[in-house]
Amino acid sequence: MTYSIALNFEDGVTRFIDCKVGEKVLDAAFRQRINLPMDCSDGVCGTCKCRCENGAYDLGDDYIEDALSEDEAQERQVLTCQMVPQSDCVLAVPVPSSACKTGTGHFAASVTRITRHADAALEVSFELDQAPVFLPGQYVNIDVPGSGQTRSYSFSSRPGQKHASFLIKHVPGGLMNGWLECAQETEKVDITGPLGSFYLRTVTRPLLFLAGGTGLAPFLSMLEVLAERDEKQKISLIYGVTRDQDLVMVEALEAFAARLPNFSFVTCVADPQTRHPRQGYVTQHMDADMLNDGSVDVYLCGPPPMVDAVRQYFKDQGVTPAGFYYEKFTPNPIVTGDAA
Repeated sequence: MTYSIALNFEDGVTRFIDCKVGEKVLDAAFRQRINLPMDCSDGVCGTCKCRCENGAYDLGDDYIEDALSEDEAQERQVLTCQMVPQSDCVLAVPVPSSACKTGTGHFAASVTRITRHADAALEVSFELDQAPVFLPGQYVNIDVPGSGQTRSYSFSSRPGQKHASFLIKHVPGGLMNGWLECAQETEKVDITGPLGSFYLRTVTRPLLFLAGGTGLAPFLSMLEVLAERDEKQKISLIYGVTRDQDLVMVEALEAFAARLPNFSFVTCVADPQTRHPRQGYVTQHMDADMLNDGSVDVYLCGPPPMVDAVRQYFKDQGVTPAGFYYEKFTPNPIVTGDAA
């Protein structure tokens, strides 16, 4: 038996290591050629201090307070030279990955399917040379063949399988969109990652997911994991878009609602001329039950104006969610001229 330990470095890179039962994290990392910060390795200097963002562990008592104070331990600061995981864990490592002589993972992938959702988005599926390990909600960089550039997209599929899918906004003149218009099945691309600190934490209270446009993608990945676990906590999702035709993959949400009895969702459209039954923004469709008097973990993924509006809404309403995690995304620049 082993535990999966996600190491989230400050430059956004995430690497996964396996830790044996009874093995210390520092030893497991070195065994897998990741040189986490350290000096004494005896719980004396504090050089290996990290923060455990998720999971259970034992720190023992073989360290001195100068290395890790009681207050720091209460805040889930850990010494990797002493930490023995008791479950899968996520560690925030306060140095860039390059300082630990590691970097992003690399995957070779081939296109298996491109599904076009009118002029709103494309659902793109790949077959990878190995099953990527990532935290549901994280993203990767996908090379655009022949351009020397990459574009970033969140997984919409669950971790641990060689099939991966992404929901990509249709951007006329966009670099990735231009390539996808001509891409053939089995065409190869390079993928690096996983990356990002937006991911599903351990569920201990009701969840509220707020998705804007193709910001729906990471929630599809999260819902896959939650359905697989048969999650019992209440899960609410509000999916907001600009135009009627931007509502895509609603059938996937309906399928999750059938699999997860405690999951429900609503959709809304900002366009004043919409024919949709719910006009407006996500902030106009949050009810008190979803917010649960603040005892709720809120996950938000959408364009910067949406993220800013939700943060302001919570401030104006005097609501402080127990957990609030968000990711902003912005469209990539339009490619013009010969580079297109």
